[in-house]
Amino acid sequence: MYERRPSGPEPAVSSSETPRGDPAQAFHITCAVTDTDPACGAAVVSVAGTLTFTNGAALWETLHAALPGDPQTALCFDLSAVDVIDGGAMALLVQTKWDRETAGARCEFVGASGATAQLLELLDGDASPTVPPARPHVGYFGQLGNRTLATLREVQLFLAFLGSMVLEVGGVLRRPRTANWKDVAPVMTRTGVDAVPIIVLITFLIGFVMAFQSAVQLKQFGANIYVADLVALSITRELGPLMVAIVVSGRSGAAFAAELGTMKVSEEIDALRTMGIGPLRFLVFPRVLALFLVMPVLTLIGDVVGILGGLVVGVVNLDITVVGYLHQTQRALDVWDVFQGLIKASVFGLAIGLISCSQGLITTGGAEGVGRRTTAAVVASLFTLILLDAAFAITLHELGL
Repeated sequence: MYERRPSGPEPAVSSSETPRGDPAQAFHITCAVTDTDPACGAAVVSVAGTLTFTNGAALWETLHAALPGDPQTALCFDLSAVDVIDGGAMALLVQTKWDRETAGARCEFVGASGATAQLLELLDGDASPTVPPARPHVGYFGQLGNRTLATLREVQLFLAFLGSMVLEVGGVLRRPRTANWKDVAPVMTRTGVDAVPIIVLITFLIGFVMAFQSAVQLKQFGANIYVADLVALSITRELGPLMVAIVVSGRSGAAFAAELGTMKVSEEIDALRTMGIGPLRFLVFPRVLALFLVMPVLTLIGDVVGILGGLVVGVVNLDITVVGYLHQTQRALDVWDVFQGLIKASVFGLAIGLISCSQGLITTGGAEGVGRRTTAAVVASLFTLILLDAAFAITLHELGL
């Protein structure tokens, strides 16, 4: 505590006081310039009364109104007259001191005793403010390199996950009882049965729009009947499995990543490992197997509904009879056309399940990390679906299929 020895009456820079009618809310702040004070030799901010966080707004405004206008003026905060102060009010005083020190002023607390001194020590009020280090500037090529390294790390993690999954599948084949078979049926219900309405709606509209758009051109050549060929081949070979996979990726893939990511950040997966239960065999295997099984069924439903969408356009807009449209569809389609779409669907299901589960198992960072990995699962799944579809197209073309 310091002793004031002013040469004359202290000139009060500013003073503010709450109504004295409520003692629990009363505080008093004054600021005086004391050039002859050997302890501070600067502006003295005297704080008195009872300071609580309930009057924090008034305390903050009064305190800043009492401070000198020059932010580099040295300050001494006199707390000797404080009767009661809580953590919220003390935090405001400490923050004011740190703001002034950040601006280059010399500041200190003096006169604190008893509970006030203990609270000041708890909040490190006498410590200097910590200035966060400036973030280094990263140029365009540096950012490109960092992104490339991050992508390579993601690929490495996925390949490690894929290798572990292959080993777990081998273990299931050797000892089938160790797999979590009871979860396969519920997951198939969530990913398959519950997805039927949206699959039906989307594939019907796809077939309807394709037939409607192609009819405009085919009418000019009197080839209305070939709308059935176009819709049937496009739906069964390409659009059926691809659209179903996109819907399942956004619906079930995102759900898998969010579920496993939440379990990861809440340490439920660590608990499973502690109990000797492998998360890949217990959590991932049922989900991947469920998608592998339901994707061909959903695709077959989508194929039928998509063809019905083209049938509606053919009957209503092209004056084609139902029998004629279905007969032309039967002539255009081959069993292999449908079967190759089902093969694609099964592979797409495996890709969606593996990518989504791998993203969920590497989640970190709480709720934000769950959202980030869920987004990454959907984006990576869609990108992989396009690559797989292109690979199928090139392979089947080279094989003459």
